Amino acid sequence: MEFLSVLLPVFGIFVLGFVGQKKFHFDTKGISTMALYLMSPFLVFRTFYTTAFTIEYLSFVLYTFGLCFCLILVGYILSFIRNYSNTEKCGFILSSSFMNNGNYGTPVVLLLFGTAGLHYGIILMVVQQLVMCTIGVYFAAKGNSESNGMRSAINAVLRVPIVYAAIIGLICQALNITLTKSVLTAIDLVANAAIPTIMIALGMQLATLSIKKLEIERMSLGLIVKLAISPLIAFGIAYFLPVDDMVKQIMVIMAAMPTAANTTMYALQFNTEPDFVSSVTFVSTLLSLATLPIVFFLIL
Repeated sequence: MEFLSVLLPVFGIFVLGFVGQKKFHFDTKGISTMALYLMSPFLVFRTFYTTAFTIEYLSFVLYTFGLCFCLILVGYILSFIRNYSNTEKCGFILSSSFMNNGNYGTPVVLLLFGTAGLHYGIILMVVQQLVMCTIGVYFAAKGNSESNGMRSAINAVLRVPIVYAAIIGLICQALNITLTKSVLTAIDLVANAAIPTIMIALGMQLATLSIKKLEIERMSLGLIVKLAISPLIAFGIAYFLPVDDMVKQIMVIMAAMPTAANTTMYALQFNTEPDFVSSVTFVSTLLSLATLPIVFFLIL
């Protein structure tokens, strides 16, 4: 029941966006643009400004980037075997390589390990934010049909304010710059609204999907990579890291999380298969109700 208490609010926000889109027909891309360029930078700044970084973070950085690159490699191999186009390949990588460690992963870790585990869950969430706003944006931009390859994808990453928000947050923390209470309050107001807005946008995108147009085979491959192969790779990486057993368990559990809702925002913004990415995000979240308990049973 506690596990369901984490999931029900998540699905409730998806439903809100779904119903709203069906009734009012909002401009989904406009809302995702607002979330990406106006709201998410405040969330990322706050995360990097308030989180104290230590040498312990090195293992988490190695783990997170290592897992991401392994999943991207799997995506490239499967895309080559299945002869996917560049756009299809980037959409596949977006939907299978980035996990929901924020509004889903950290509450689950808190339920399983208490406040001691939550500390490590937050560290993984912070590093995952860095991965998402760089590598995630890169593949979203690279998959755009009008993209001219790596150069335009890198330029897209450099144009996204999330990256600079992270850098500014790190600098402010390193220099011990204290922001006034009123400024922090304003940042909190925008940051707290970012994730719900992204989730509402996902629900809105789901409302525009046509079941007849869903690519069941490719979606199934993406779900297998995200929910089964990802935790297996995470287990292999974590096994060799100099961290205690509880941290290794948290790493595997975080890797087993469904696709991050942010991927839908990036896919919408750069028009890289938003229907496919949002469908995998939603279905992986649904299936996680069955797959996560299996992961818990195997590693706890």
